[in-house]
Amino acid sequence: MRPLHVIEGPLMAGMSHVGDLFGAGKMFLPQVIKSARVMKKAVAYLIPFMEEEKRKAALENGTDPNQPQWAGTVLLATVKGDVHDIGKNIVGVVLGCNNYRVIDLGVMCPCDKILAAAKEHKVDVIGLSGLITPSLDEMVFVAEEMQKQGFETPLLIGGATTSKMHTAVKIAPEYEHGVVHVLDASRSVVVVQNLVNKRTRLPYTKQIAEDYADLRAEYEQQSDEKKFISLAEARNRKLHIDFIKDPPVCKPAFMGNTIWHDLPISEISKFIDWTPFFHLYQLRGKYPNRDFPKLFEDKRVGEQAKLLWEEGKAMLKQIENSKWLRISAAIGVWPANSVGDDIEIYTDDTRTQTQCVFRGLRQQVDLGGKDAHTHMCISDFVAPKDSGIADYVGGFACTAGVGAKEQVAKWEASGEVDKSILIEALADRLAEACAEYVHMKMRKELWGFAPEENLTLEEMLKVKYQGIRPAPGYPTQPDHREKGVLFDLLKAEMANMTLTDSYMMLPAASVSALVFPHKKAEYFSVGHVSQDQVADYSKRRGEAEISVSEKWLNPLLGYDPKKKPAGCGC
Repeated sequence: MRPLHVIEGPLMAGMSHVGDLFGAGKMFLPQVIKSARVMKKAVAYLIPFMEEEKRKAALENGTDPNQPQWAGTVLLATVKGDVHDIGKNIVGVVLGCNNYRVIDLGVMCPCDKILAAAKEHKVDVIGLSGLITPSLDEMVFVAEEMQKQGFETPLLIGGATTSKMHTAVKIAPEYEHGVVHVLDASRSVVVVQNLVNKRTRLPYTKQIAEDYADLRAEYEQQSDEKKFISLAEARNRKLHIDFIKDPPVCKPAFMGNTIWHDLPISEISKFIDWTPFFHLYQLRGKYPNRDFPKLFEDKRVGEQAKLLWEEGKAMLKQIENSKWLRISAAIGVWPANSVGDDIEIYTDDTRTQTQCVFRGLRQQVDLGGKDAHTHMCISDFVAPKDSGIADYVGGFACTAGVGAKEQVAKWEASGEVDKSILIEALADRLAEACAEYVHMKMRKELWGFAPEENLTLEEMLKVKYQGIRPAPGYPTQPDHREKGVLFDLLKAEMANMTLTDSYMMLPAASVSALVFPHKKAEYFSVGHVSQDQVADYSKRRGEAEISVSEKWLNPLLGYDPKKKPAGCGC
């Protein structure tokens, strides 16, 4: 049998069967990924023989052999400024198992590269992925450019920060030839099948467009009904902490910055939260067996989850023995006081010189009711400067991704896609585990405000410790630009971490946070904000135009920046 016939025959048939089983819920994602590894290795083995056939055919009649008969061609890319691609990689594997040719452009892909590749490969579908909120704007930009350039290729949207509602409201209106949000890898095949099939594409995209129009109408109605209090009133309703009755925690045992290199994986792995690891592989049990370790008792996915866990633990040992990954952290504790909605960080305890300022955003949505609700901002958890009370703020950035890129590239080149996905998944878990470890060390030793703390990992994951550690760019402090302030303050580059232009952390398996230890500090979501706060925030940041902050805070805007009222002063 000719090599090409082996690919087109038993290999393609086998992978199609795998895809059918996965779609029917009779095969699990880890098994699909291993099947893809077999396929890739088999094809890699056969390619030299195919190349020889091509040369012979060219000598005989000047034509190339027929290429494999793909079900369609799909281009996948993580958008500009974003470096997370593990979810995209899994989607690529699943589509490959269903006989689709996948063109994977990797991460940090600018729009022009994506569209040029789509034209070059004559793709049937373009898929965009992203993890952080600035990626959402980049996806809108790609949709706008596709419309301008006359594309008719359907556009898929996916990634942790995306949603069906955002796709319907912000992206779909910019492109008229089909925009579909895909929740996870298991849904991607059905969506792509409908988009590639000429008979089903038009009715499918028409139905999606109608569904999204309904979502937009629902969103607009909710937006019209949503009420905001003024920024001045929100500040009056701040979380009022009496810092005399409830003073800040003790003066830190350590102040300044420190860098920890080569933290032992055997120690950090004790702090791994395994539940998100299984969710990545779409192994979700039913209550009461949803989370690790009860997941192993689930009748449907328990056995497969246990096998995957054993495989993960085995690779952790390999990672440590072979030094495939290195874990490091940049940590700091500094004198600080709040000034309005901001937090000043001082060079030393004399508090005469300001190193930097963290800018806060305050909750502004009016929740109604008879009682006035508290409208929080991170600055509420720090003693005001005019109180004369000394307070402090901590912060850290840690990574478990040093070395991951090189190891992933090595395995992808050899077709070992299961290993490349597994090490990325473990690197993410180790980074989160390192954050748990570092925060614990700060509470008990570096800062020392909870020296007697003796929490289990389960208790730590349920936030039973004192204080909070919100991550810049997320609900409590939603401007990703604040990561730049934190990274400069920590000198994070000394711990092998940098930021992209979109303030995405590199390596991808990294975590950063501010540490607020006050016993009344709590996690909250800023939610939508109104124009008066964005204008004030932009002014505090020293920006010439409010549009700069509107771009970065776009998902939070409780108004349409294109419809500013006359005389708003913005």
